[in-house]
Amino acid sequence: MKIPISARGMLERTGLVLVVLGLSSQANPAAFASGPEMAKNKQAAGKPKEPDTSKVLPNGIEVRHAGMLLEVLALRDDVLRVRLSSSGELPEDASWAVPAEVRHQRVEVTPDATADTVGFHTATLSVRIDRATLRLSTTDLEGNVLQEDADGWPAEFHSDAFRVYKKMPPDEHFFGLGDKVGPLDRRGQSFRLWNTDAFCFQESTDPIYKSIPFFMTMRAGRSMGFLLDNTWSTSFDFGKNERNTYSFGAEGGPIDYYVFYGPDPKQVVETYAWLTGLPPLPPLWSLGFQQSRFSYETETRVREIASRLRADRIPSDVLYLDIDFQKEHRPFTVDTERFPHFEQMLRDLKHEDFHVVAITDLHIARVPGAGYTPYDTGIAADSFVKNPDGSLYVGTVWPGPSVFPEFTQKKTRDWWGSLYKQFLAEGLAGFWNDMNEPSVFLTDNLTMPDNVQHRIEEPGFLSRTTKHLEIHNVYGMENSRATYEGLRKLDPDLRPFVLTRATYAGGQRYAATWTGDNTSSWDHLRLTTPMLLNLGLSGFGMSGADVGGFIGTPGPALLTRWTELATFQPIDRNHTNKGSGDKEVWVHGPEQEAIRRRYIEERYRLMPYLYTVVEELSRTGLPVIRPLFLEFPHATKDLQPMDIRAGNEFLFGPDLLVAPPPFPEQPEAYALKLPPGVWYDYWTGEKIQPPATPGGSGVTEPLIQPKLDVLPVYVREGSIIPVQPLVQSTDEKPQGPLTLRVYPGKDCHGSVYLDDGKTLAYTRGEFLRIDFRCAVTASGVELHVGERRGSYLPWWKAIHLELYDWQSPAAHVTLNHKPAELPDSVDPARHVLTLDLDDDPRGSDLEIVRAN
Repeated sequence: MKIPISARGMLERTGLVLVVLGLSSQANPAAFASGPEMAKNKQAAGKPKEPDTSKVLPNGIEVRHAGMLLEVLALRDDVLRVRLSSSGELPEDASWAVPAEVRHQRVEVTPDATADTVGFHTATLSVRIDRATLRLSTTDLEGNVLQEDADGWPAEFHSDAFRVYKKMPPDEHFFGLGDKVGPLDRRGQSFRLWNTDAFCFQESTDPIYKSIPFFMTMRAGRSMGFLLDNTWSTSFDFGKNERNTYSFGAEGGPIDYYVFYGPDPKQVVETYAWLTGLPPLPPLWSLGFQQSRFSYETETRVREIASRLRADRIPSDVLYLDIDFQKEHRPFTVDTERFPHFEQMLRDLKHEDFHVVAITDLHIARVPGAGYTPYDTGIAADSFVKNPDGSLYVGTVWPGPSVFPEFTQKKTRDWWGSLYKQFLAEGLAGFWNDMNEPSVFLTDNLTMPDNVQHRIEEPGFLSRTTKHLEIHNVYGMENSRATYEGLRKLDPDLRPFVLTRATYAGGQRYAATWTGDNTSSWDHLRLTTPMLLNLGLSGFGMSGADVGGFIGTPGPALLTRWTELATFQPIDRNHTNKGSGDKEVWVHGPEQEAIRRRYIEERYRLMPYLYTVVEELSRTGLPVIRPLFLEFPHATKDLQPMDIRAGNEFLFGPDLLVAPPPFPEQPEAYALKLPPGVWYDYWTGEKIQPPATPGGSGVTEPLIQPKLDVLPVYVREGSIIPVQPLVQSTDEKPQGPLTLRVYPGKDCHGSVYLDDGKTLAYTRGEFLRIDFRCAVTASGVELHVGERRGSYLPWWKAIHLELYDWQSPAAHVTLNHKPAELPDSVDPARHVLTLDLDDDPRGSDLEIVRAN
């Protein structure tokens, strides 16, 4: 946009230098940053005249000055929305990420004003706007600065582009932006958000597949969240170009961002989920082991893989069909020569408890007159993207010349969703939306031209036509949205499973995701953890990385290590590229297979714990795998996030800490960093006491000697972990009791959640939830098993207790305040007491006393 004359004059008088951001979609993100001279000029800026007007609003403030308009609104006491315009008029209030009912939330504020500032405060936050410069600062009510504009004017504009600068204290750390490569902490790095088919990406590759313009900060144990709701090519710089400044900008679109406060980091994550939406509860089978390849090219090969998984008793739930199951790579078709009994194959695999997920890329083959239904019906409905002259845009992808659905139209999404009817009827269980950046072959920019036109015809938006530059980053999300909503419409009571590669903020409402075309290398194994952790913080708690690496062939140790790690990730999918060697669990011989099988079996034993954590994700947005600071924000003496010194450690749910070697290919011993408190070795039950150093941080640092068959896992004190008997798939009913592994300690509690794992019946009360509590007493342990909530009946009839740190050869037990003779035993080497009792729907209270 053009800067108004009055504003231009203001900028000239203040000595502000305008940075040319560049309007090409392929602009270098470094061009967005201001250099040292810019910083100098900003600091030297003189004061312009006072603002023309400020208007107190019931839920915020509006300030106009020299043609500029700044609006700050309080959606909640802890959530602010900031909009800034250089034209004096705010753009259309519409969003692909934040629903209207959330954007229009409001809370009353108390106005504040001084000789130099205007602003307001809520019950949580204080907002100050400098009268002379429009600089914005936000603090909590104790005066702790959460975010503050850098010195000078609050934003720089050049034509349609902008950049905003914020002060960056030396002890502030940044997390988020989805699965960008590199360290967990974004400080010192810069990134561009432009969805890209990043085949064979490496540690320095940017951009890659997703654009999630959300980050959270940690400083002195306090956390803040930030969401820039702008779909254009955006960039973020966390002190790479200016040491004490972070900045963000875009090539077009609005300055429209949200600031929200914790101070607990969990609260920030939950607030981000409130803003952009919660992920749906996935089907239980999607948490099982998944086997894939580009491609299992024939029906015979698919059946062989299924038979080998069952013959070798490798628990598994999912098989994938990549593009070679299709006729000439055309989406929504089946090659009947390679798959002559497709529907029968699906029935047979279902009988063996396999769920089949098929790829459905969004490029539709341009084959007029060929009887190809997706093309014919899409043309009839005018559902494809067009060139500026109104002709059909055609790009080359897997099927050859292809056309692309206009997902910015509701009617097109409805049409796309209807294409799944036949596949659902034939028995496919889930769908995989790949190549949806969108990826286009034989082009310089790997995608559509910048000037391709998109017609927005969407509830909540003005009907208009815009360039691809505005829609590119949301195109993949709207593709997965069309798939998800179509499946819901076709079978309203069935939980869809959709896997997407490209997405935008809020895309977690429709699909799970994975990290794309990674490489079979030790470096990529190490990259997996920070990528998944930042995805989880950014809304995508259901995510995974191709086990073994997509590109290339892993050696025995690499595939084994990767299989072990994926056991403790939300999605556990083994996948590989065409031309790569086999990566199934049994490759490299029986010794390696045995180790890998053991870890996959442990995942299935932990399924009650994992499903309970996933259900929490669907209610709160808290991810399945978590950085340590999410559970332990005050773990270190200097209040810095302990993750930045803890290698690739992470939490699997709230209670299990996974500690792979920081460099997994190296044989040298390494030191763990266990957060303060007592921890237990998951495999041996050994109790690990924190150091007794006076004035120390309380962080425990045991030395670990790497072993190929052992991935170190630890349980925090006070955990109660539900475990089930081993099954070969999630469709198999466990035979035996529910096991509760009780690790006594502070705030001892746990829970288990259960439902049918397939339908939406849980929303009608057909679920089971049981809470557990324990307390250490002078003579033993008291355990409370809560009453059942919900109408769903459990598969177990009895409960098997494993009580750790039991320092006695025997036990006396009272059940519901009466002496009880329950089957029990003690393992003196592991200090574990086991105890069996019948399950009681009303709950149970046990007192377990040490016997001499």
